[in-house]
Amino acid sequence: MSQVADCRAVGQWRWPNWVGWASLLLCLGGLAHPARAQELPRRAPDLDRLTQELFAEIQSDQVPYEDLYETLLQYYQTPVNLNAASREELRALLLLSETQISNLLTHREASGPLLSLYELQAVLGWDLRTIYRVLPFVTVQADDPNRARGPLWQRIKNEENNALFVRYERVLQPRKGYAAADTFQGRLTSRYLGSPDKLLVRYRVSHAHDFSLGFSAEKDAGEALAWQPKQGQYGPDFLSAHFFLQERGRLKALAVGDYQLQFGQGLLLSSGLAVGKGAETITTLRRSSVGVRPYSALLENTFFRGAAATYQLAPRWEATAFASHKSIDANLQQRADSLTQYDEFGSSLQYTGFHRTAAELADRHALQETVAGGNLGYLSHDGALALGFTAVGTHYGTPLLKRAEPYNRYEFSGQNNLALGAHYSYVWRNLLLFGEVGRTSGGGLGTLNGLLASLGPRIDAAVLIRHYDVDFHTIYGNALSENSRNINESGLYLGLKVRPVTRWELSAYFDQFWFPWLRYRVGAPSRGDDALLRLAFTPTKTSLLYAQYRVRLKPRDLSSSLGRPVPLPGQQLRHSILVYYDTQPTLRLGLRTRLQASRLRDDDHLPWRSGYALSQDASVQVARRVQLTARYAVFDADDYDTRQYLFEQDVLYVVSIPALYGQGIRTYAIAQVSFSKHLTLWLRYANTHYRHQTTVGSGLEEIQGNVRSEIKMQVRYKL
Repeated sequence: MSQVADCRAVGQWRWPNWVGWASLLLCLGGLAHPARAQELPRRAPDLDRLTQELFAEIQSDQVPYEDLYETLLQYYQTPVNLNAASREELRALLLLSETQISNLLTHREASGPLLSLYELQAVLGWDLRTIYRVLPFVTVQADDPNRARGPLWQRIKNEENNALFVRYERVLQPRKGYAAADTFQGRLTSRYLGSPDKLLVRYRVSHAHDFSLGFSAEKDAGEALAWQPKQGQYGPDFLSAHFFLQERGRLKALAVGDYQLQFGQGLLLSSGLAVGKGAETITTLRRSSVGVRPYSALLENTFFRGAAATYQLAPRWEATAFASHKSIDANLQQRADSLTQYDEFGSSLQYTGFHRTAAELADRHALQETVAGGNLGYLSHDGALALGFTAVGTHYGTPLLKRAEPYNRYEFSGQNNLALGAHYSYVWRNLLLFGEVGRTSGGGLGTLNGLLASLGPRIDAAVLIRHYDVDFHTIYGNALSENSRNINESGLYLGLKVRPVTRWELSAYFDQFWFPWLRYRVGAPSRGDDALLRLAFTPTKTSLLYAQYRVRLKPRDLSSSLGRPVPLPGQQLRHSILVYYDTQPTLRLGLRTRLQASRLRDDDHLPWRSGYALSQDASVQVARRVQLTARYAVFDADDYDTRQYLFEQDVLYVVSIPALYGQGIRTYAIAQVSFSKHLTLWLRYANTHYRHQTTVGSGLEEIQGNVRSEIKMQVRYKL
């Protein structure tokens, strides 16, 4: 790629149009074989490294990283066509600044379709680091590659991007939940009803901007394989399927089965494709209106089930309508006293997706949920202005009523919720203005408005203001927030990215937030701060080094005051550091080193607690068809609050982020063997050895001893 630096200069000279492009084509012709001048080999994406670049610090294993991981993988398997991609599609990559997107669209309009991926170096603002990051997810093709591919059934039959996956995994040590049931005070103790094996079968065939067809069947460890149609179980506990069409004339999208929706900034509808506050302080702040997307992940609560369609009403107007009906997990209770307004109600929704014990099975699919609505979108002729109007109606078969706790005073109750909203985005020169506002049935308002600005060729800045009322209720919204939901919060976010010299990048953000009402474990209105600073250096195209510091001040009731009628609120202060180095000294060897540590205390008069983890990874291509990956990590964390989350490489489509606390050693090894272009096998073994412990885990997951080991096997067969 370094040879095309001269081509970049040629493309930036202000030659007459035909002279400049003739010179550029001659230059490109010298970089490759004449018969394939526009070809550039696409490397497989390093999704683990990219995910660590986007996310600042993992503090929970409940974030749907799998959705982002799978979306990036789908972009690799069905890459974005740079000659036809819209501004929203380019935004959805999460890797491009607004200025880079505008420059590409301007370049495409002025000079016609790209002839080669090499030509990206002639686009103003596209440096080598940006190009290398997006290369796995983009391609250059004719405007309509599906035109000459025949009827749909034939395209599905002949599609190369199709594969069947079979996966098996298990914890090797016996756990308490699988032991024989005994009695306690005359009652049988709770036990898992199924085997400790986790099983998955999955198939998908898809083509970009054309179709997607797939299904998944999963049994979690502890769940039983059962054929009980009356209870909605047909073998494995979780079944999912989808059929998706795109670009059929005025019918822009049609989804049947399981699907996701994302419009505006995700205030009312968000598919889960979001990073929020992270080490990428600018581009991931705004969302893209990708509309209807097929669902093929394994999260059991982040999708719709039914049908959705997008239709082009006029050259600049599109309308989307959707309807969904499914059974969701909830804890149902009967009226206990005359003060309760419902005879039967759901006290809480369950999001774990586990159905292993009798209690979990009692909550399985206990509540019927119906969701319907639509979106009307407008896009100006030049693509600079986008407007949208969204309506989402939700109905539950049984009313919801949360526990009578002070912090639940403004939570949603009842059976029906209607949310209405409007969103916008406008590009003017080097500025992007975007935002969304919504209102829900209880009268609560929610809004967020942001500005992204390129202050110069090497400086980008961001500002975002948000406010969500205490009675603003959205079920499938996931806009940027400090809370896990868009409720009871106001905040101001400031982001900055500076590239002072080539290969160096400085990223920073400061976020201040307020909670006007009580929260769980916070017995008073409160406020907090979150700040991050990261310095990254890219010494070569295959190496990355960065250091990061983060400080968070969050409200939390003091542990010493729990049990009082009014707990005393305090502030938890957390300092975190992270040093990461990724290099590839040879074509066959890759090395990664990661050191992270945190220190926190709950209030000024309480002692500090700390934790750290140090890991070393190595990846070796031992043969053309065999790749080995391994990690050795040590960790030491005082308690669960100082636990350390470490990204781990895993088999394809799996995200592994274990929480490490106590003292111990974590190791794993992965072997990937490609027997042929059709058949690939992954084998993974992971082991955690704890010091100074006689048991591992708690409850039904408890293991006698100080070792926990897991095995995993996955087979992919490309049809």
